[in-house]
Amino acid sequence: MQIEGAVALVTGANRGIGRAFVTELLARGASKVYAASRSGADPELPGAVPLRLDITDPEQVTAAAEAAPDVTLLIDNAGISTFERLIDGEMSKVRAEFETNFFGTLSMVRAFAPVLEHNGGGAILNVSSAMAWMGYEHSNAYGASKAAVWALSNGLRVELAEQKTQVTTLIVASTDTDMMAWAHDIEKNDPRDVANTALDGIAAGATEVLADDASAALKRSLAEPPPAA
Repeated sequence: MQIEGAVALVTGANRGIGRAFVTELLARGASKVYAASRSGADPELPGAVPLRLDITDPEQVTAAAEAAPDVTLLIDNAGISTFERLIDGEMSKVRAEFETNFFGTLSMVRAFAPVLEHNGGGAILNVSSAMAWMGYEHSNAYGASKAAVWALSNGLRVELAEQKTQVTTLIVASTDTDMMAWAHDIEKNDPRDVANTALDGIAAGATEVLADDASAALKRSLAEPPPAA
């Protein structure tokens, strides 16, 4: 997948990793970048095409595919974390995480797969998380939803191979975003580094990108029994 000259759409583009994707895509010569977010236009993203989009709203997803028929690269970055536990967290919040992180991502892929096919195949990047491979005191609903995104990407890669659409999964650990603003005593990735590593992987045809050492270590540990606690 050539980044230079690509037409990209980034969800959750108003902050964090999404904003970094928009900036780095433009810096690498993407011919157009749709910056999609629930708030729409962002004056701090000059050069991008603003697009109002809530990925949990089927009508808005359909409208986005109609408004951006030239997309060749879809970056599914939008996501939420409610910090809910599985055993006693609010079920409505657990469902909300799956509605956004899994079903929202799937809705975007279903809407844009025909667009990508029409434009020659293109590529999709789905943002998962190192939390997909671990348990924690909280946020396990988030981890479960991101594990579902990992499995989703593995399935989509097979289903979309015939139309020559490349599917890449991004696995990333703690990153300096609003979602992780509460954590003051841990090392965090720079969102720009994450975006650049992911774009390098897309350009190289990688099926999976491990954005940092923590994600790589967790991937290696999958061959071992999971910890009891």
